[in-house]
Amino acid sequence: MYFLEPNDAFPDVALADDEGLLAFGGELTTQRLLDAYSKGIFPWFEDDQPVLWWSPDPRFVLYPSELKVSKSMKQFMRNCALEVTVNRDFRAVITECALAKRDGQAGTWITSDMIEAYVRLHELGYAKSVEVYNGDLLVGGLYGVDLGRGVFCGESMFSKQSNASKAAFISFIQNTNYKLIDCQVYTNHLASLGAKDIPRDLFLSYL
Repeated sequence: MYFLEPNDAFPDVALADDEGLLAFGGELTTQRLLDAYSKGIFPWFEDDQPVLWWSPDPRFVLYPSELKVSKSMKQFMRNCALEVTVNRDFRAVITECALAKRDGQAGTWITSDMIEAYVRLHELGYAKSVEVYNGDLLVGGLYGVDLGRGVFCGESMFSKQSNASKAAFISFIQNTNYKLIDCQVYTNHLASLGAKDIPRDLFLSYL
Protein backbone atom coordinates (compact mmCIF):
# COMPACT_ATOMS: atom_id res chain seq x y z
CA MET A 1 0.00 0.00 0.00
CA TYR A 2 1.44 3.34 -1.06
CA PHE A 3 1.47 6.65 0.82
CA LEU A 4 0.55 9.62 -1.38
CA GLU A 5 2.05 13.04 -0.85
CA PRO A 6 -0.17 15.88 -2.15
CA ASN A 7 1.41 15.96 -5.61
CA ASP A 8 2.19 12.26 -6.02
CA ALA A 9 0.65 10.33 -8.89
CA PHE A 10 -1.32 7.17 -8.17
CA PRO A 11 0.62 3.92 -8.42
CA ASP A 12 -0.46 1.38 -11.03
CA VAL A 13 -3.73 -0.27 -9.98
CA ALA A 14 -2.11 -3.69 -10.47
CA LEU A 15 -0.26 -2.96 -7.22
CA ALA A 16 -3.47 -2.96 -5.14
CA ASP A 17 -3.72 -5.69 -2.49
CA ASP A 18 -6.14 -8.61 -2.62
CA GLU A 19 -8.95 -6.48 -1.17
CA GLY A 20 -8.36 -3.73 -3.73
CA LEU A 21 -6.64 -1.25 -1.39
CA LEU A 22 -4.07 0.69 -3.43
CA ALA A 23 -2.90 3.75 -1.51
CA PHE A 24 -3.57 6.13 1.37
CA GLY A 25 -3.07 9.83 1.89
CA GLY A 26 -3.34 12.55 -0.70
CA GLU A 27 -6.34 14.85 -0.64
CA LEU A 28 -9.88 15.12 -1.92
CA THR A 29 -9.28 17.88 -4.43
CA THR A 30 -11.31 18.00 -7.61
CA GLN A 31 -8.30 17.13 -9.74
CA ARG A 32 -7.29 14.22 -7.51
CA LEU A 33 -10.82 12.76 -7.67
CA LEU A 34 -11.09 13.16 -11.44
CA ASP A 35 -7.69 11.52 -11.88
CA ALA A 36 -8.74 8.67 -9.58
CA TYR A 37 -12.00 7.90 -11.35
CA SER A 38 -10.35 8.07 -14.78
CA LYS A 39 -8.02 5.28 -13.60
CA GLY A 40 -10.64 3.09 -11.94
CA ILE A 41 -9.79 4.24 -8.41
CA PHE A 42 -12.20 5.54 -5.76
CA PRO A 43 -11.90 6.80 -2.15
CA TRP A 44 -13.51 4.90 0.71
CA PHE A 45 -12.61 5.58 4.34
CA GLU A 46 -14.06 6.64 7.69
CA ASP A 47 -13.67 9.76 9.83
CA ASP A 48 -10.79 8.37 11.91
CA GLN A 49 -8.83 7.11 8.90
CA PRO A 50 -6.62 8.77 6.28
CA VAL A 51 -8.01 8.91 2.76
CA LEU A 52 -7.94 5.33 1.44
CA TRP A 53 -7.93 4.68 -2.31
CA TRP A 54 -9.31 1.45 -3.80
CA SER A 55 -9.30 -0.40 -7.12
CA PRO A 56 -10.74 -3.90 -6.59
CA ASP A 57 -10.31 -6.82 -8.96
CA PRO A 58 -12.76 -8.12 -10.00
CA ARG A 59 -14.96 -5.04 -10.42
CA PHE A 60 -18.70 -5.23 -9.73
CA VAL A 61 -20.64 -3.63 -12.61
CA LEU A 62 -23.99 -3.63 -14.33
CA TYR A 63 -24.52 -3.59 -18.08
CA PRO A 64 -27.73 -1.59 -18.67
CA SER A 65 -28.96 -4.18 -21.20
CA GLU A 66 -28.78 -6.81 -18.44
CA LEU A 67 -30.83 -4.87 -15.89
CA LYS A 68 -33.29 -7.19 -14.13
CA VAL A 69 -36.61 -5.72 -13.02
CA SER A 70 -39.00 -8.09 -11.29
CA LYS A 71 -42.70 -8.18 -12.18
CA SER A 72 -43.58 -6.83 -8.76
CA MET A 73 -41.13 -3.93 -9.18
CA LYS A 74 -42.51 -3.12 -12.63
CA GLN A 75 -45.99 -3.02 -11.14
CA PHE A 76 -44.79 -0.87 -8.25
CA MET A 77 -43.22 1.67 -10.59
CA ARG A 78 -46.35 1.82 -12.75
CA ASN A 79 -48.70 2.36 -9.83
CA CYS A 80 -46.71 4.35 -7.27
CA ALA A 81 -46.99 8.11 -6.89
CA LEU A 82 -43.23 8.61 -6.60
CA GLU A 83 -41.49 11.27 -8.73
CA VAL A 84 -37.94 10.57 -9.95
CA THR A 85 -35.72 13.54 -10.84
CA VAL A 86 -32.06 14.07 -11.76
CA ASN A 87 -29.78 16.74 -10.25
CA ARG A 88 -32.57 18.53 -8.39
CA ASP A 89 -30.83 18.48 -5.00
CA PHE A 90 -27.40 16.84 -5.03
CA ARG A 91 -26.40 18.04 -1.56
CA ALA A 92 -29.57 16.65 0.00
CA VAL A 93 -29.01 13.24 -1.61
CA ILE A 94 -25.38 12.85 -0.56
CA THR A 95 -26.24 14.06 2.94
CA GLU A 96 -29.02 11.48 3.26
CA CYS A 97 -26.63 8.79 1.99
CA ALA A 98 -24.21 9.78 4.75
CA LEU A 99 -26.94 9.54 7.40
CA ALA A 100 -28.35 6.19 6.24
CA LYS A 101 -27.88 3.27 8.64
CA ARG A 102 -26.24 0.25 7.02
CA ASP A 103 -25.91 -3.32 8.28
CA GLY A 104 -22.48 -4.11 9.62
CA GLN A 105 -21.26 -0.49 9.60
CA ALA A 106 -20.91 1.60 12.74
CA GLY A 107 -20.39 4.86 10.87
CA THR A 108 -20.21 6.30 7.38
CA TRP A 109 -17.46 6.72 4.80
CA ILE A 110 -19.26 9.82 3.52
CA THR A 111 -17.50 12.32 5.77
CA SER A 112 -18.09 16.06 5.73
CA ASP A 113 -14.95 16.46 3.59
CA MET A 114 -16.30 13.87 1.15
CA ILE A 115 -19.62 15.70 0.91
CA GLU A 116 -17.94 19.00 0.06
CA ALA A 117 -15.59 17.33 -2.44
CA TYR A 118 -18.44 15.68 -4.35
CA VAL A 119 -20.58 18.81 -4.23
CA ARG A 120 -17.69 20.56 -6.00
CA LEU A 121 -17.64 17.78 -8.61
CA HIS A 122 -21.38 18.22 -9.07
CA GLU A 123 -21.05 21.97 -9.53
CA LEU A 124 -18.50 21.29 -12.30
CA GLY A 125 -20.80 18.77 -13.99
CA TYR A 126 -18.93 15.59 -13.03
CA ALA A 127 -21.26 14.22 -10.36
CA LYS A 128 -24.97 13.48 -10.64
CA SER A 129 -27.77 12.77 -8.23
CA VAL A 130 -31.08 10.99 -8.68
CA GLU A 131 -33.88 11.97 -6.32
CA VAL A 132 -37.13 10.18 -5.47
CA TYR A 133 -39.92 12.29 -4.03
CA ASN A 134 -43.19 11.32 -2.42
CA GLY A 135 -44.98 14.62 -2.68
CA ASP A 136 -42.53 17.16 -1.27
CA LEU A 137 -40.58 14.57 0.74
CA LEU A 138 -37.24 13.22 -0.46
CA VAL A 139 -37.60 9.50 0.23
CA GLY A 140 -34.76 7.97 -1.78
CA GLY A 141 -31.95 8.58 -4.19
CA LEU A 142 -28.42 7.90 -5.33
CA TYR A 143 -25.35 9.78 -6.53
CA GLY A 144 -22.23 9.05 -8.52
CA VAL A 145 -19.57 10.34 -10.90
CA ASP A 146 -19.80 10.72 -14.68
CA LEU A 147 -16.61 11.59 -16.56
CA GLY A 148 -18.40 11.72 -19.90
CA ARG A 149 -16.99 8.37 -21.08
CA GLY A 150 -20.20 6.35 -21.10
CA VAL A 151 -19.59 4.97 -17.60
CA PHE A 152 -21.54 6.04 -14.52
CA CYS A 153 -19.60 5.37 -11.31
CA GLY A 154 -22.23 4.84 -8.65
CA GLU A 155 -21.22 5.85 -5.14
CA SER A 156 -24.10 5.42 -2.71
CA MET A 157 -27.88 5.27 -2.40
CA PHE A 158 -30.44 5.65 0.36
CA SER A 159 -34.08 4.80 0.91
CA LYS A 160 -36.59 6.06 3.46
CA GLN A 161 -39.48 4.27 1.80
CA SER A 162 -39.71 0.72 0.50
CA ASN A 163 -38.31 0.40 -3.05
CA ALA A 164 -37.39 4.11 -3.31
CA SER A 165 -33.67 3.63 -3.98
CA LYS A 166 -34.43 0.75 -6.33
CA ALA A 167 -36.85 2.99 -8.24
CA ALA A 168 -34.13 5.65 -8.51
CA PHE A 169 -31.60 3.14 -9.85
CA ILE A 170 -33.94 1.50 -12.36
CA SER A 171 -35.41 4.74 -13.66
CA PHE A 172 -31.98 6.32 -14.08
CA ILE A 173 -30.63 3.37 -16.07
CA GLN A 174 -33.73 3.08 -18.25
CA ASN A 175 -33.64 6.78 -19.14
CA THR A 176 -29.91 7.19 -19.88
CA ASN A 177 -27.50 5.75 -22.44
CA TYR A 178 -24.57 4.53 -20.37
CA LYS A 179 -22.47 1.61 -21.57
CA LEU A 180 -21.69 0.52 -18.04
CA ILE A 181 -22.69 1.24 -14.43
CA ASP A 182 -19.81 0.87 -11.97
CA CYS A 183 -21.10 -0.62 -8.72
CA GLN A 184 -17.55 -1.04 -7.29
CA VAL A 185 -18.01 -4.00 -4.93
CA TYR A 186 -20.56 -6.79 -4.53
CA THR A 187 -23.89 -6.25 -2.79
CA ASN A 188 -26.88 -8.58 -2.78
CA HIS A 189 -29.16 -5.66 -3.62
CA LEU A 190 -27.35 -4.81 -6.86
CA ALA A 191 -26.73 -8.44 -7.76
CA SER A 192 -30.50 -8.95 -7.72
CA LEU A 193 -30.75 -6.18 -10.33
CA GLY A 194 -28.26 -7.85 -12.66
CA ALA A 195 -24.86 -6.57 -11.54
CA LYS A 196 -21.91 -8.95 -11.83
CA ASP A 197 -18.14 -9.15 -11.47
CA ILE A 198 -15.85 -8.49 -14.41
CA PRO A 199 -12.02 -8.37 -14.54
CA ARG A 200 -10.56 -5.01 -13.57
CA ASP A 201 -8.67 -4.79 -16.86
CA LEU A 202 -11.95 -5.09 -18.77
CA PHE A 203 -13.49 -2.38 -16.60
CA LEU A 204 -10.52 -0.10 -17.25
CA SER A 205 -10.95 -0.59 -20.99
CA TYR A 206 -14.34 1.13 -20.73
CA LEU A 207 -12.68 4.15 -19.13
